[in-house]
This record gives sequence, structure tokens and C-alpha cells, in this order.
Amino acid sequence: MAGTTGHLSRRALLLAGGGTAVAAAGGVLLGGASGDGAGDDLPTAGSVGLFDIDTASKLLPPSPLHHVSGPQSISYGSAAGEVYALQVVPASVRLPDEERPLGGRARRLAGDMCVTALSPSGEETGHMHLRGFGHGISFGVEHSDGNVALWVESDVDTRTGYGRAVGVPFHDGAVLDSASPRIRHHRPLPSSHKVHPTLDPTGRRVLVSHWIGRTHHYAVHRVEDFLAGRYAPLHRVRDSALRDGETFQGCALYGDHIYQLTGKPYTDAAGDNPPSSGGNTYVSAIDVRSGRAAGRRKVTVAPGLDFREPEGIAVRPGPEPRLCVGFSVKTPGRRKLTVYSCQP
Repeated sequence: MAGTTGHLSRRALLLAGGGTAVAAAGGVLLGGASGDGAGDDLPTAGSVGLFDIDTASKLLPPSPLHHVSGPQSISYGSAAGEVYALQVVPASVRLPDEERPLGGRARRLAGDMCVTALSPSGEETGHMHLRGFGHGISFGVEHSDGNVALWVESDVDTRTGYGRAVGVPFHDGAVLDSASPRIRHHRPLPSSHKVHPTLDPTGRRVLVSHWIGRTHHYAVHRVEDFLAGRYAPLHRVRDSALRDGETFQGCALYGDHIYQLTGKPYTDAAGDNPPSSGGNTYVSAIDVRSGRAAGRRKVTVAPGLDFREPEGIAVRPGPEPRLCVGFSVKTPGRRKLTVYSCQP
């Protein structure tokens, strides 16, 4: 497809050995401090970590992904503004080598996802199917020598539909299975589950969100160490920002902070999250050095979106980096992705 030529060399299909293409992680240890909202008192009213959430403005108009299902997460790999989005393959889709289409629940538990590349104006520039990988709460995009590599959860647990390890490249139009010998799965902590990686867009670090039992944790690694199988993390923290009853919708790493997105879609007027409330989407920050909360702010932008489910958070690199929040919106016949960005 148009716009993908620079991404798709065979080098992007190399994972282990001499390839820098990708891989990521199955989880890491705990630590850090528990939080009770202590980071809510901020020097600037809308600040969370380094970004002012109150400056949020539209970056990507409501845009269709490759399939009709909604987005799960977003990622930016460069300042050019191309955004990548993960979605679960919806019901009734039959991939080229399949005898029949699968139902929606079967696809979800099988961990079958699609990644779509979109131009800054929202046009599809490429896509790829990932079979047996996971749910896609977060992921990372790495640009190198004109190629694109993805850091994505893999090795799905078919009881839950979530991944336990990570590692896959981007190749336009491909259908890639998690069991492929081209995939190198990294599992630094096999006892963890619901594993979701993402990349620091400027610092050559990988953030691994994971759960140990019923508790959410993060670990930060140097990319080079991780790819070499040296899994001692730079930082390991217990999530001090997630509150009881909140729905975790993704994470990002930039500088000294983890940025965490929570929230649910609108309900009807009688529900617990009606449109009149402006939604329950929050961005929180956690200091990776101490594990302490470093701010929390409700995202009030675009309250009139239909459905308005928060789906993914990422940092777009550049001279002025932006913290970006994705929303799934309803349109006739399909869900679309729209992205709003916050200034430093």
C-alpha cells in the first residue's frame, strides 16, 4: 500500500541473532510505593509528569482501522506523525489461509490482532495480522534504517486472550503466527501474566507492564540488554496510580515517568459513566525512580464523542514531544480511532 515502501525490507523480519528488529518481555519484579492520590496536588493545574493534560487538542480525526472493530492501543515511532494502532480481529473475518471465519469470542481468546499504520491525516498506509499474540493494551514502534519493528505481546494464554511474552516485526499485508520460528519470545519473569510492552521513543528503553497475581507492576529495561537476554531491570515498580474499580487502558514511558491511562466508554444516561459526566478517562504519572505517583488528571477534551472509550496512550517524539491519548468512537457500521495530544 502507499506509504509503506520504506518500512518493509526483509531485515524487518529478523528477530533473533543479528537482527535489531524486535522482541520484548514477559514480565518483571515488583517494588515501589503504594499510592493514595498524593500526586494530585500539582504545581500547574493540568500537569501530569511533564505534560499539561488541559492542553489536549485533536491530532488525528476519527479514522477507520483495517477492520471494523475498535482500537486497543496506539504507538508513534517517529516525529513524522504516522500512528500505529492495534485492534482485535473481529468476528466473521477469514484470513487468507483459514478455512472459515471465526467468531468474536474465539478471536479474542486466540489473541488474534491486526496492526494498522495510519498517516497523520488518517489514511491507512499498511496493515499486518498477528495470530496468537494477545489483546494489545500497549505496544511500541521502533524505526531503524527505514524499517519498522513492533514490540508486541505474544504467546497468548488462551484462557484469557492476553500475552505472556513479546516480539514481532511489521511487514505489510503479512499474517504472522506467534508460534513462528522467526519469533523470539522473551520471558524474564515467567510467573507474570497480562504482559504489555512499549518503548521510550527517545531513550532506548522498553517498559513492560505486567501483572503478578492480582497486582499490577512495571519494569524498565535497556533495549540492548533486553534483546541480549540480560533481564535485570533498570527500574521495577508496583503500580501506585491504579485505583479500585478503574479499567487499565495502556501505558507509555518518557523521561522519568510512566504515563498510565484508565477509563471506560460512556454508558447511557442511567449508567455509571453517562455522557453528561464528561467521562471517567484519567491520565496518571508514576516516577520510575521512586514508584511514587506524580500527578493525575481527568481528560475532559471532546466530551461529545460518541462512545468515547479511552484506548491507548503514547508519546509522539519530536522537538516538542506530545503525550497522545486515543479514543474509540462509534460511527455507522464500525468503530474509529481519534487521537488527542497534550503539550509539555
